[in-house]
Amino acid sequence: MIRSVLAVLAGLVVLTIASFAVEAAVDPLLMHMFPGALPDAAALSRSFPARLLMLAYTTFSIGLGGYVAACIANRAKIWHAFIMGAIEVAFTFYVMIVGPFQEVHQAPRWGWMVGLLLMLPAASLGGLIRARQTREVR
Repeated sequence: MIRSVLAVLAGLVVLTIASFAVEAAVDPLLMHMFPGALPDAAALSRSFPARLLMLAYTTFSIGLGGYVAACIANRAKIWHAFIMGAIEVAFTFYVMIVGPFQEVHQAPRWGWMVGLLLMLPAASLGGLIRARQTREVR
């Protein structure tokens, strides 16, 4: 039981660190590479291509979290990854509905909604990849 909780928590920590680390590196890089189109963070948050890139690396980070959860879990690797993804969906949904959305978050609502739809499949895919590596597909 404790290992299961630790597996899910570790997956959440890894996905959070990975997502923020990539964002911390990519956002300034994009603003440096495209200063005319992306002069500041506000322009970055309004850019459709930048939003798609963010969606891609966030989805990858969630898959990585699912993979880590499955690595640590003794059994039911995909299930642990799915639970981790479900918790991330709940966290994200909570952040979306708390307070005045557009004043707190500059990201468009469509990006959050698409992200919510991709979280469970991404986390489960990470778990599936790990389960296949260990031949434990359930």
